[in-house]
Amino acid sequence: MTMRFVRGLLCSATVFSLAVPAAYAADTLGQPVGAALQQAQSALAAHNYAKALAAVNEADSVAGKSAYEDYTIAQMRAAVASQAGDVAQATAAYEKLIASPRTPRNLKNQMLMSEGTMAYNAKDYPKAALAIQRYLKDVGPNPQMETLLAQSYYLQKDYAGTVRVLTPIIARTVKAGQKPVESQLQMLAASATALKDSTTATHAYVLLASDYPKKEYWALLLHELVVNTKIPPALQLDVYRIRLAAGDISTARDFMEMTEIAMQGHMPQLALDLMDQGYKQGVLGQGAEAPRQARLKALVEKTIVAKKASIAEDEKAALAQTSGNALLNVGYNYVTFGQADKGLALMEQAITKGVTDPNIARLHLGLAQMQAGNKAAALQTLKSVAGDNGAYDIAQLWVLKLG
Repeated sequence: MTMRFVRGLLCSATVFSLAVPAAYAADTLGQPVGAALQQAQSALAAHNYAKALAAVNEADSVAGKSAYEDYTIAQMRAAVASQAGDVAQATAAYEKLIASPRTPRNLKNQMLMSEGTMAYNAKDYPKAALAIQRYLKDVGPNPQMETLLAQSYYLQKDYAGTVRVLTPIIARTVKAGQKPVESQLQMLAASATALKDSTTATHAYVLLASDYPKKEYWALLLHELVVNTKIPPALQLDVYRIRLAAGDISTARDFMEMTEIAMQGHMPQLALDLMDQGYKQGVLGQGAEAPRQARLKALVEKTIVAKKASIAEDEKAALAQTSGNALLNVGYNYVTFGQADKGLALMEQAITKGVTDPNIARLHLGLAQMQAGNKAAALQTLKSVAGDNGAYDIAQLWVLKLG
């Protein structure tokens, strides 16, 4: 049987147009094998997969077949099994073809891809994941197949595998200045939440809120910030402040706790500004707790007077220290007292001098610049915040709010 006939037979029968490799000198089909494959082709064209597979099996049962006949039978088996949805037989046939030196590299890659997609479509997600991993290892990165791999893990509830696959993909996309796929971010967020990995979930929701602004993403993001146990004490007030800016603070308890944290951080004017928002919203100054709230406000106002009186000495002492931590606080207080230029300069000097966490320091510098009315500088500073302790995520939320 001629090579031309086999090429036409296979190209019309396969799912993805397998091309037959260049013929070897002895590449011919004997009459028994050729006749059986002709029957398989006719049955496949009529979508009679059972009859087509029976004819392939008949060809395979012929004794003394040549290597070329074995190869051609495997091609036809792959075509029939693929269209019939028989993942096991199709995969076995592909494996035989992939192992053959007759198959060109580009077709081997295509077969590896088909193994993964077939298993996925058949909802055999563990097998799909293995096949896709092999494809990515042998062929290299492919966005479509990487997404399919993540989905294979996610649909079998292997959330750790989902996070492992998606994290570098999304990081690579962001680094390239591109927008991650929304479904990838959704899978990453849901998987991280299932694993109680608030840091990863928060990061995913930040990207969702940034690139696909929807009210539900903001709600989920703020929730993750609240429940994230990895947020350090130095950022607790910042979590409250971004929630307040997003309209997610509505209880007197939250306003009182914000005030107390600001006071503990030796920032009385910021504490008073937060309390004033509570009073303006009608949350503070109501009910049985109103007297206690009034007493706290009086204490805050008294502390502001004392801090203004001591700030010059505070500045002198902070400048003498080897660390810039105290100087950063002094600078922020100057900003809240209305001396923005002096305060921002001290904060920048503190960061240059060296602080415990440069990312938290840059976050606070950005917020101080925002308070001073310098939106452009605030955006630039906030966009420079990095790290994985929550400072980056909070900074990105402020970028969204300011944008």
